[in-house]
Amino acid sequence: MIKNLFKSRVALLYIMSISMVFSFSAWMSLLNNYVVEVVSFDGSQIGILQSLREIPGFLAFTVVIAIIFIAQQRLAYVSMIALGLGVFLTGLYPSALGLYITTVLMSIGFHYLETLNQSLALQWVPKEKAPIVLGKITAAKSFTSLIVFVLIFIMMKFYSVEYKYVYAFFGLTTLFVGIIAWIGFEHFRDDVVQEKKLVIKKEYWLFYVLTFFAGARRQIFIVFAGFLLVEKFGVDIHNMVILLFVNSILNIYFAPKIGKFIVKVGEAITLRIEYIGLIIVFVSYAFV
Repeated sequence: MIKNLFKSRVALLYIMSISMVFSFSAWMSLLNNYVVEVVSFDGSQIGILQSLREIPGFLAFTVVIAIIFIAQQRLAYVSMIALGLGVFLTGLYPSALGLYITTVLMSIGFHYLETLNQSLALQWVPKEKAPIVLGKITAAKSFTSLIVFVLIFIMMKFYSVEYKYVYAFFGLTTLFVGIIAWIGFEHFRDDVVQEKKLVIKKEYWLFYVLTFFAGARRQIFIVFAGFLLVEKFGVDIHNMVILLFVNSILNIYFAPKIGKFIVKVGEAITLRIEYIGLIIVFVSYAFV
């Protein structure tokens, strides 16, 4: 059984996806409380930290350069280890500089792993099975996030585990899984030759613009919404984790319904509704 597991491409995709979410969800859910309670960050510092976090995301396209020198599968293992190491070190260096450095390391691992995981999935999974397999992987990632939130709540609510040990647990788990996967899984041949250049098409300009705006508003949510709750309203880590848990449950419930809604009314109307809703939410931030 174990031997067959290490010969399965789909099993490796699941392991990479779950490991990525396992440590990154922990890093994100702990961050706002950690930087306020332990490191005493202000708004400008959290802005700098999140800006640094997004630099590797912006440069994720450089993966096409990296795979010229190292195979995708092997680079994915290196990315897992970097992600786990970055999360592990986060709790050991409670200073602005320490957080900036560990965040960049974590982010490089996360964004490279996310990019490679999507690329390998589309190459390894047959086209007719891809929607089913990718859907199951997405469900597994959502479920993993819920497990992470429950574990953090138990560790910090009932056992008062310090931030550094919580970060260490989640980070080292991903790191060790990356090493075991590297040693255990065979190296799979790529059935599809991966493009090693960046392709930009003029007819996709609207998609690029919408992606830019989606990324920009997501950063405002991630950077300032959670930080505001902790700094201004004093939300503790237990309530923050409960909030994230409820949010994940709602996402799991509504995601399929939104998919059906898109099929029924079309992408254009759905996007209009989404952005009108976002305008209301952002204006409300100023007055609530």
